Amino acid sequence: LWRCDRLKEFQEGGSKEKQNKGEKADVMQSGAKFAMLEKTGKTLNLMFSLSFCRPSPEEVQLWSEAFDELLANKYGLAAFRAFLKSEFCEENIEFWLACEDFKKTKSPQKLTLKAKKIYNDFIEKEAPKEINIDFQTKDMIAQNMQEATHNCFSVAQKRVYSLMENNSYPRFLESEFYQELCKKTPISRAAQGT
Repeated sequence: LWRCDRLKEFQEGGSKEKQNKGEKADVMQSGAKFAMLEKTGKTLNLMFSLSFCRPSPEEVQLWSEAFDELLANKYGLAAFRAFLKSEFCEENIEFWLACEDFKKTKSPQKLTLKAKKIYNDFIEKEAPKEINIDFQTKDMIAQNMQEATHNCFSVAQKRVYSLMENNSYPRFLESEFYQELCKKTPISRAAQGT
């Protein structure tokens, strides 16, 4: 059986050896409900349908109390991330997470490297994961890049956070996926060990 920490690796691509057919077969034989598991598909359904990884309905209900509750919970974050991916706007959460990681960076050299990576991935025109922010904010970040500090992406991060909180988060709470997680699921005999 896969452990929860290995599912994250698989969801993010993991190594080829972890994605071999034998392991996929093991997962299918383990009694997991298996909606979609393809190379480019979402594995969140797999992750949450394994009884030992699925958060309790009470835990899921907490996510609706505040956006920060959702982001602070590893399962909530994974669910929200998959939801954004299904809506083709996962760059927002990826940018926000990159900024959170960036703010924790201690080394000035690493700070500069991470700032350039974030700028190249999310901010510059035609970036592979370009976020939707106004020209003035982009221009301010470009100026801040001359001497990277922990705050050089703060304005953009706040705007993206606000966009997710006021737009994507309410849609997530209304989504069929979230509603399904709120329901109690019966424990199967396989999960009980009988």
